[in-house]
Amino acid sequence: MFSHSLGGRLELRPLEMRHAEPLFALVEANRAYLHTWLGWVDGAVDLADIEAFLRRVLHQQSNNDGIQAGIWDEGALVGVIGQNFIDWRDRKTELGYWLSTAAQGKGIMTRACQALVDYSLQELALNRVEILCAAGNLRSRAIPERLGFVQEGVMRQAEWLHDHYVDLVVYGMLAEEWRRGPARNTKER
Repeated sequence: MFSHSLGGRLELRPLEMRHAEPLFALVEANRAYLHTWLGWVDGAVDLADIEAFLRRVLHQQSNNDGIQAGIWDEGALVGVIGQNFIDWRDRKTELGYWLSTAAQGKGIMTRACQALVDYSLQELALNRVEILCAAGNLRSRAIPERLGFVQEGVMRQAEWLHDHYVDLVVYGMLAEEWRRGPARNTKER
């Protein structure tokens, strides 16, 4: 099972049913911020909704269809990162992530994404990792850009967000590019 130290006090651990209450508390504390970019927030209004999410996470993991990990800082849950799916035939996955407002601006999500990309491309031997971000979500977009992902295009009006469509920017990373490292990837573009 995927667990990873991000150095110092930070770690990634798979989400489990016992994390329902701290996860719900984190969503509640960050609801206004999360609502800006994440449509699922409106469907997570009580503990039962979070428990249902965690049951889906456990089902996903038992089917070898991806993992969802909590991001822990000194033992406190501060965010979530995961593989939305794994396409074993085409050997690719898509990452999704969110972080509490208090934990932002410290490089935490960049390190978490780097660890999950490493796991996906090296340990699982996938060929491709994708990250899709709302075009206006500059903080989220900065993460794949910082890690040397290639911006491959924009899917117009690809996601319904509460009361309107948003464009999604598609970022991709191939296993061969990841092995070269982000600095080299950036220079080649």
